[in-house]
Amino acid sequence: MNLPLTAVWPGAPTPRGATWDGEGVNFALFSEHAERVELCLFDPNGRREVQRIELREQTNLVWHCYLPEARPGLLYGYRVHGPYDPANGHRFNGNKLLIEPYAKDIVGQVRWSDAHFGYKIGHRSGDLSFDRRDNHAGMPKCRVIDPAFTWGDDKAPNIPWPDMVIYETHVRGFTMKHPEVPPSLRGTYAGMATAPVIDHLKRLGVTSVELMPVHAFINDRHLIERGLTNYWGYNSIGFFAPDNRFSASGVVSEFKTMVKTLHSHGIEVILDVVYNHTAEGNQNGPTLSLRGVDNATYYRLVADNKRYYMDYTGCGNTLDLQQPRMLQLIMDSLRYWVLEMHVDGFRFDLASALARELHAVDKLGAFFDILLQDPVLSQVKLIAEPWDLGEGGYQVGNFPAGWGEWNDHYRDTMRAHWKGDCGLIGDFASRLTGSSDFYQHSGRKPWASVNFVTAHDGFTLHDLVSYNDKHNAANCEDNRDGNDNNRSWNCGAEGPTDDAAINELRARQKRNLLATLFFSQGVPMLLAGDEMGRTQGGNNNAYCQDNDISWVNWELSSADRDFLAFVQRVIALRREHPVFRRRNFFHGSAPEGSLIKDIHWLKPDGSEMNDDEWAHSYAQCLGVYLGGEAMQERDRRGRPVHDDNFVLLFNSYHENIDFRLPQAPADCEWQSVLDTHIADGLQPDGVFQSGDTYPLESRSLALLMQRKKS
Repeated sequence: MNLPLTAVWPGAPTPRGATWDGEGVNFALFSEHAERVELCLFDPNGRREVQRIELREQTNLVWHCYLPEARPGLLYGYRVHGPYDPANGHRFNGNKLLIEPYAKDIVGQVRWSDAHFGYKIGHRSGDLSFDRRDNHAGMPKCRVIDPAFTWGDDKAPNIPWPDMVIYETHVRGFTMKHPEVPPSLRGTYAGMATAPVIDHLKRLGVTSVELMPVHAFINDRHLIERGLTNYWGYNSIGFFAPDNRFSASGVVSEFKTMVKTLHSHGIEVILDVVYNHTAEGNQNGPTLSLRGVDNATYYRLVADNKRYYMDYTGCGNTLDLQQPRMLQLIMDSLRYWVLEMHVDGFRFDLASALARELHAVDKLGAFFDILLQDPVLSQVKLIAEPWDLGEGGYQVGNFPAGWGEWNDHYRDTMRAHWKGDCGLIGDFASRLTGSSDFYQHSGRKPWASVNFVTAHDGFTLHDLVSYNDKHNAANCEDNRDGNDNNRSWNCGAEGPTDDAAINELRARQKRNLLATLFFSQGVPMLLAGDEMGRTQGGNNNAYCQDNDISWVNWELSSADRDFLAFVQRVIALRREHPVFRRRNFFHGSAPEGSLIKDIHWLKPDGSEMNDDEWAHSYAQCLGVYLGGEAMQERDRRGRPVHDDNFVLLFNSYHENIDFRLPQAPADCEWQSVLDTHIADGLQPDGVFQSGDTYPLESRSLALLMQRKKS
């Protein structure tokens, strides 16, 4: 393909973006308030602007043309001309090269300079001034793709919600230090699809990987100037393009190959998506894409002074889903990732921001109505981070039916309970059984609760039991960043220690937390590396650390290997026993013709809890009988589901407690299955009779199963 191109045809307003049809490329860009639009074409290395083509056709506010000589691989961008009138919401500046909102591939990174800003940095008029410098030399370029890919017999694993085990991970950090991944593939989509990685996921029992943001994103200028980077990627600039920093080959099909490979092993791919804001920030931010294409349409602006942005995200701006074209862009992006990239679902960052109509959060907002009636998107996994930073943004339990939610009540309660805080057994019991107090009133099921004790944002599991305080000095913010309320406990020493007793207690606390997680009703989510003792050295906000602080360490000590084996065993127990992953909430009653209730709660003396005892502030020990024989559930084929009967015993107190076991039929006994006080969780010769006392050690959890006497 030789540039410049000579033939320019009118083209069509749909589909939006740059679309290769086998003969040429159609370009279509929406801008309601633009006065003139130029398509800019670049040489193969993206350094030299070779040609500008004015789009003279406009249909329904979409500017378009067709280039019959264009081919996949062509690099391009846009210059959009119109009023520069910040007070009325318009920030057009034709001197700035823009990333197209529908770009399927974005190559290169922003090389920061003042030229990327639509106004003169340092000018006395601030963002009301106008900057005439050309920024194309430091801008990424959009690239036309050929979407062809051989999917073969690929199909979604369609893991039922109750059976899911979510593994939250970062594409780069997960494999950067993996010794069995070829060096050229480490930190990439291809690396995620290698045999050693998939083997680890399958041995662990993972059903679904949740990838931290892979949409093309920008490294903030202030981080680059401090020698840091936006590692987490919650700074999107392209909602259709997989970020090329995670690509070994530099082609979009690498992402598709990763998905296809994971699917072939029965593993779902869920994307963490950021549709609440972009990398352009507030009124002082750069002009990179949407701001220059049509600021007044894409962003929520302050009604009585449109120079400023409504900020429900803490990132300077909020996308305006009240605007049909902004809503369309997000819906088109979601469908693209499902239909073209075959992903299985989405976790929505700061999802409450997507529900805001005017200033309030409305769970029946247009975005959710459209999602639930969409024939494609209503069939995939939808998970909300159910809060934003605006007033009324905390919405745990209030998302529509069909959605899962990150349940931070679960996280906080389980952390506090195992830390030894008193007066929590009522809340502990609610979280353990699926948080019916949040979800049952609206007809939702236990799987609406996505349970976690750690996530990317905060301490790792090892750090949770090793640090009382955050240690974020590496972020160069004087340790001011990150949450101060971690509900963590260092078990007696801050950070690494040679004290064997402290290290043993920390290991036990990790076993307690993850055993509780996987024996709870709902969908468990495990943070990558927690199963192997990953530490961030006490950093609870490693968003800017693309280095050993964040990368998963695969060189395991003997203690790490023991803990990995323990986690594998606990997940296997969950998978083997449906009583731990019920499809419906407990009834607290026995089915007709049976004396066995599906659940009842026990005190250490073996008697059932009464209503008054839930309020005892000193209580730190609790037992729960799970009646697998009384489940009253059916599988997807309508067959009755039954399981063994279990007793779970929890003791977060600092002293041992003898716990009297409940009655079992005369021909049955209690077999100890797991005890977190023991390093590998196994209890040798652990057989007990009805009414026996179980020696429940301090700060430990025990699981016993009813079985027939031999």
